[in-house]
Amino acid sequence: MQQNGAQILISALEAQGVDTIFGYPGGAVLEIYDALKNSNIHHVLVRNEQGGAHAASGYARATGKVGVCLATSGPGATNLVTGIATAYMDSVPIVAFTGQVSRSMIGTDAFQEIDITGITSPITKHNYLVQRVEDLPRIIAEAFYIASTGRPGPVLIDIPRDISQSVIEYVPVKEVDIRSYKPTVSGHMGMIKRAVKAIKASRKMVICVGGGVVASNSTAEVMKLAQMKNATVVATMMGLSGYPADEPRFLGMLGTYGNEGANMAVQDCDCLLALGMRFDDRVISTAESFAPNAEIIHVDVDPAEIGKNVEINIPIVGDLRSVLVDLNAQLEKQSDLVVCQSLYPPIPLPMSDGINVPWTMQLVETLVDKEKTIITTDVGQHQVWTANSYNFTTPRKFISSGGLGTMGYGIPAAVGAQIACPDNLVIAVTGDGSFQMCMHELGTILEQDLPIKIMVFNNNVLGMVRQLQYHYSGQRYSGVHFSKSVNFMDLAKAYGAAGYQILSKEEAPAVLKEAFGNGRFSIIEIAIDPDDLCLPIVLGGHALDDMVTEPNQ
Repeated sequence: MQQNGAQILISALEAQGVDTIFGYPGGAVLEIYDALKNSNIHHVLVRNEQGGAHAASGYARATGKVGVCLATSGPGATNLVTGIATAYMDSVPIVAFTGQVSRSMIGTDAFQEIDITGITSPITKHNYLVQRVEDLPRIIAEAFYIASTGRPGPVLIDIPRDISQSVIEYVPVKEVDIRSYKPTVSGHMGMIKRAVKAIKASRKMVICVGGGVVASNSTAEVMKLAQMKNATVVATMMGLSGYPADEPRFLGMLGTYGNEGANMAVQDCDCLLALGMRFDDRVISTAESFAPNAEIIHVDVDPAEIGKNVEINIPIVGDLRSVLVDLNAQLEKQSDLVVCQSLYPPIPLPMSDGINVPWTMQLVETLVDKEKTIITTDVGQHQVWTANSYNFTTPRKFISSGGLGTMGYGIPAAVGAQIACPDNLVIAVTGDGSFQMCMHELGTILEQDLPIKIMVFNNNVLGMVRQLQYHYSGQRYSGVHFSKSVNFMDLAKAYGAAGYQILSKEEAPAVLKEAFGNGRFSIIEIAIDPDDLCLPIVLGGHALDDMVTEPNQ
């Protein structure tokens, strides 16, 4: 059947099972939008292209499928960059399509021309500038394959307008075979045997759950290993929800803003099994002092991450689920072990007397069906407090920007998650600063009639930056205070949302219960103390077991 390039794109997306595209139109993608009108693919008109990339990320993380976003050339394409980089850092499978000026105009500084493949080369697994319309079906099939296999991540396809207009016979691609891209699935059996030996010899073992556990759907295998070994379990921020937080072996998040018990257990263990994690600086603090007594086993599908930041004793490259199945098959239940929880039990978070984020998120737990509730967050103090206080028990129910730390992520990510999971309660947790980074996506929520609940913790400051100035700048605060506060209730009214304010603990349960149950888009403003600090914290240059646990410590 004869189709132009734009029609081929839509046909190829349908063949990939795509049901939703988050996009914003423009001149270079006119033909694509025309073709989209004849498709059953649901187009979500975002209010900014960055929001489209974040929404595609939220969709992907909530479902495990590839998220798709679309933008025009020039500023439309560059507005995607932060969203693509966010997905890249957190290993989220998205495919971003951008329009480009016609091939004859590339390199002439034409209107809205930009070298988006050059710009995004460092933040994508791969990208393409389509040079022949005949290549388009293959490129699209390859892009989805690359994005979703191995270590997941973003792929960008830049489509010149004349490619969209060119007409050829469309032949669907039945199989993808990329000779230069062959992700390792099975772990090296020799290394697995070494790992089994180290695990059996261990008496104080800790399993660290990274984002790879969630991405590979390996929760059941991790739980089986933890039970056989009676091991302590901790998680990175990206690993939260990858292991049930209400399971007795789980000590919580480790790292700079981690739980004191989790950090102490890692520092004291004799064997650390690291699963699908990057050993970034917010996890290890300082490489020289990290887990000093442990034999470290690192399992990751990306060989580039192994040994990058810490010295690894036993490296295993492979699909996490496959490796865990092989490990478990060679282990047997042991009972003569020291259980780290008994040495370092979970420690309650320090809380102020008034209403605060930890108390509120613990209250939220009691009001929702956690198996059908997705929590997204922005970045700042509220993110850390949520990660440490809400017990995530089901995979893919926590969606946050861990690697890049992108303010403005939480609300558009909630859009993607809600569209992907319409039967779930989706709660976006944000601060007054982060909220204003992507508040324009309230228009998307209104137009799509999404019953998202936005909890805005308002302290009239950029809380995390202020806290860093508290610790590192002698409490000299600069550029972090909002002199005039947004009237969030007027904003809620303007966007057709139900507006609620919580000023005290006494009124919180009833207000939250009503807001969560009203079936409407809702904005809930919660006043908190700007002096509240995320504690404990590991300051720069200190080991994980050297934590500040009290203000002015």
